[in-house]
Amino acid sequence: MDTPQVIAPPCAQPGSPGTLPDVTPTSGVIHVNTRHSSGFVIIGNHLAQHHKLSLIAIGLAVHIQSLPAGAKVGIKVLTDRFPESEARITAALHELEAEGYIHRSRVRLPNGRVTTRTISYNKPGATAPTPQREQREPRRQAPTAPAPPPPSAAEPSAPPLPAPVYVPAPTAPRKQPPPLPQPHTPTPELLRTAEAVLTDLRRHTPQLTLKEEDIPALVPGIAAWLERDVHPDTIRHALTDQLPIPVKHPAKFVRSRITALLPPPLPGTADLTPPPRPKPLTIPLQNCDTCDRAFRATHPGHCRDCQSNTHAATYAL
Repeated sequence: MDTPQVIAPPCAQPGSPGTLPDVTPTSGVIHVNTRHSSGFVIIGNHLAQHHKLSLIAIGLAVHIQSLPAGAKVGIKVLTDRFPESEARITAALHELEAEGYIHRSRVRLPNGRVTTRTISYNKPGATAPTPQREQREPRRQAPTAPAPPPPSAAEPSAPPLPAPVYVPAPTAPRKQPPPLPQPHTPTPELLRTAEAVLTDLRRHTPQLTLKEEDIPALVPGIAAWLERDVHPDTIRHALTDQLPIPVKHPAKFVRSRITALLPPPLPGTADLTPPPRPKPLTIPLQNCDTCDRAFRATHPGHCRDCQSNTHAATYAL
């Protein structure tokens, strides 16, 4: 029991009454304190010796409390100021918020911009000050005419104007999507093939994995494609070509493509047959009334030679 204990406090040194004993420790930290006259901040031991906060959180709280009012303490500003990463500074701010040393909130400024307001507490549990509006010098106003005297009891006063009623601006009606195509003759085989095409999409394109309850609503649209003699591979290529990244709503996306890319029905055999060419006009044969020679003319009469002889004889006379 005569072995001295290191953890025991040092014994008081003898001295004259009214004088402080020398308590300089023989090990551990030794403080050399100098009184500050400017540029200092008071930190409580509840923060400096906090048993839950990390060293980064304690140091960050001391830094924030040492800043003047209005200084920027955003994550980007602190990351540029200190060598710690953005993730470690963010975690330290969350620690300080959980222990009540800071409070961050999103506020909207008079100009409409949203910013983050940070309140630092040198002791958790204190009441936050109410933000005061900036004092502005009153604007000089032009002299106004003197107010009219108040009406007497004999004169009736004018009724007060009704308060203005706010009427919201009319909004345009939401445009409804076009209806899904429907087959003219929905046979069981046609509907079964359309359901197989929709279910098989996820095998080729995982982004278009449809829910089980979405497939019956889309089957009539695929059946309309199949009814127009479109091959299932052609339908699959039309639905999966040049997909957006990401596909947020697969069922809505497939529905829009089924409606927008619906091909026209194939023409029939009669529509593909070229129209017949018009037959050439056939002039019938006529027998000349003079020489009985055959010639083509629309009406009976004389041939060209007999007509020439007739004109020549008439001219000779």
